Amino acid sequence: MSTQVPLGRTVMVVPTYNEADNLAWIVGRVRAAQPDVDVLVVDDASPDGTGALADDLAAHDPQVHVLHRTGKGGLGAAYLAGFAHALEAGYDVVGEMDADGSHQPEQLGRLLAAVSDPDDPADLVIGSRWVPGGSVENWPWQRQALSRGGNLYVRLLLGIPVRDATAGFRLYRRSALEAIRLDEVRSTGYVFQTDLVVRTLRAGLRVREVPIDFVERVRGDSKMTGAVALESLVRITGWGLADRWDRLRGRAGVAATTAVR
Repeated sequence: MSTQVPLGRTVMVVPTYNEADNLAWIVGRVRAAQPDVDVLVVDDASPDGTGALADDLAAHDPQVHVLHRTGKGGLGAAYLAGFAHALEAGYDVVGEMDADGSHQPEQLGRLLAAVSDPDDPADLVIGSRWVPGGSVENWPWQRQALSRGGNLYVRLLLGIPVRDATAGFRLYRRSALEAIRLDEVRSTGYVFQTDLVVRTLRAGLRVREVPIDFVERVRGDSKMTGAVALESLVRITGWGLADRWDRLRGRAGVAATTAVR
């Protein structure tokens, strides 16, 4: 019988901006659900004191770490800073999740099991809302339709088989982050998530989706705005058109493999 492959050191990168109401709650849940997993809070100089709260958590738990940034630079920029910090610190698996409770720490084990599965190894594991077994709670049908439609648009335009390319609950193997050249990533907003999926697939690496239950935040304000959504649409459309042009000129498109269970 196959056994799980040892993961090595694992850290979840949690970007924050004005998440004082949620941070201690979500970090505590991660630490309780997966005691061997570290947490790296990346705070973008939150004016509500989130950074000071993160420092206090770190002072009382050696597996909680904090990276302070000087201003609000966007989700992608925060993750890039967190990934670079985690790689420099020697972590073998680097994850990402929201601070608002929409990603359930109690389901992190599903992602960990997938990335350490010897029979179905993955370089990137995505906690997906839109695969069988996944769900979304407390979203109106209009928002669900927008997310489903947006992911369908991504899938068709970019020619990738991932059903939830915009999801932010993930685990990357260290080797994957090193292979996709993070220093060349220019996405700073929410389109960052799709960007890294495409880069992972183009590098010939394996992406796997596992179902999760996404729960809309109950405290604090969402950072998703119309401007952010428009930026994502424009960037993704540009990538899709460029990819099609490359194919017409005989260049390879996205080399994609994925598995869903």
